[in-house]
Amino acid sequence: MESKTARLTLLVDPAKKKAFETLCAQQDLTPSQVVRQLIRDYLEQHGVSYATKPAAKTARR
Repeated sequence: MESKTARLTLLVDPAKKKAFETLCAQQDLTPSQVVRQLIRDYLEQHGVSYATKPAAKTARR
């Protein structure tokens, strides 16, 4: 799971937003959980890899 988050703002038709929120609630999921899964699935479908953990910091001397 990702350790840090970044905000993604998007515009959507109010009727679609309400339908989406209702469906998410029926499935006991938050809209954010569903959008994160959609993004992961989309990246996977297109063969895009990404780091899920921050790179280890190297010790300074």
